Amino acid sequence: MQEAQRLSALAVRAVLDGAALPVALGQLAPRGRDAVGRRRALVQELAFGTLRHWGTLAALVRKLAAKPFADPALSCLVAVAIYQIDHTRAPPFAIVDRAVDAAAVIARPAAKSLVNALLRRYLREREALLSEVRDDPVARWSHPAWWIERLRHEFPETWQDILTAGNARPPLALRVNRRVTTREALRASWHAASISAGAQGDAGLLVDAPRPAEDLPGYAEGAFSVQDLGAQLAAPMLRLAAGLRVLDACAAPGGKATHIAELADVELVALDDDSQRLTRVRENFDRLRVAAPNVRVVTGDAGEPSQWWDGRPFDRILADVPCTASGIVRRHPDVKWLRRESDVARFAAQQSRILDALWPCVARGGLLLYATCSVFAAENEEQIAAFAARHPEALRESLTFASDVARRGAQLLPSSGGAGHNQDGFFYALLRKP
Repeated sequence: MQEAQRLSALAVRAVLDGAALPVALGQLAPRGRDAVGRRRALVQELAFGTLRHWGTLAALVRKLAAKPFADPALSCLVAVAIYQIDHTRAPPFAIVDRAVDAAAVIARPAAKSLVNALLRRYLREREALLSEVRDDPVARWSHPAWWIERLRHEFPETWQDILTAGNARPPLALRVNRRVTTREALRASWHAASISAGAQGDAGLLVDAPRPAEDLPGYAEGAFSVQDLGAQLAAPMLRLAAGLRVLDACAAPGGKATHIAELADVELVALDDDSQRLTRVRENFDRLRVAAPNVRVVTGDAGEPSQWWDGRPFDRILADVPCTASGIVRRHPDVKWLRRESDVARFAAQQSRILDALWPCVARGGLLLYATCSVFAAENEEQIAAFAARHPEALRESLTFASDVARRGAQLLPSSGGAGHNQDGFFYALLRKP
């Protein structure tokens, strides 16, 4: 436990210094069969959980410490230990003892007494300290102040639910590959292995006891993909049919592109400007057994079609554009602390550029599906309204959602645990060129 506490504290510190959590974890606890690789699951659990509740934990650490820490990583270590005390089943005194030992490795032996005193005080005064920090909105909701205020303004009736959902543990959501198996057959094979999963949506499964997807029967054979239920709605919205020419304009890491290939025999171009991430797209096509001559992976900027477009129009375009990722923070809690309010306008400008660039690539009568994993209006309804003002010929098609999909119009709302359709926060707008 001591080493996992130390590594997770360093990962949290790296995020607060500007690194993405997957990058930090990849450097500190790479996958593998050695000691570090084997403890990666615990390191990941502690780092993700600490960042999910960082607003509360940081406020508690400030209450406990009389002055700033000489080594900033020590404050993260104390936060990790408090997260364990409040959100895991590990014995509190074991948590404290191991954290004290970790302090000596992170900083110096003298740091042990400080960490010991702070954590033992927390155990004594826990309820009073929690009550004190709850008056601070950032501590109460564990989101940045600007984020809270933006949601309060844009979702006056549901902002608290959205924030609460953002701090929840996400389910392990999978999409069954109809080219390989059926949902019923996959569930039956898992049942024989004592693995339980519930069906949701058209092709979704939620695994009751989350575990690495690679460990589930059928993964290597391409029987399923890891994909949130909200993201699984995208490809069917394109109204695919065999022979159509389709572009996934921001394809990496390939979840929606592979879904398109699973649903219909189309001529598919999977485009992304990150050549390294496209490696994963190719791997996903291969594993899911949908790689084919009519499926191409292309490096290029969706906002600069002159780099990659041959001039032949596309019948369908999926523009799953870069965004703040404000709708998927339960899966990526580092996003809450990496984003700045100015990023919203920056992403909105990028989205406008991509939309305007892709519109001429749509065939007459064709469809462009605009998608984000954001809940901010500037990236969603306001973005589409501005696009319609620039392109009055664009017709917005109606989208139909199942009754258990929580939403406000085309804005899917992130779900808390136990929801009928347990989804992240996505936005969709379907545009037809007459």
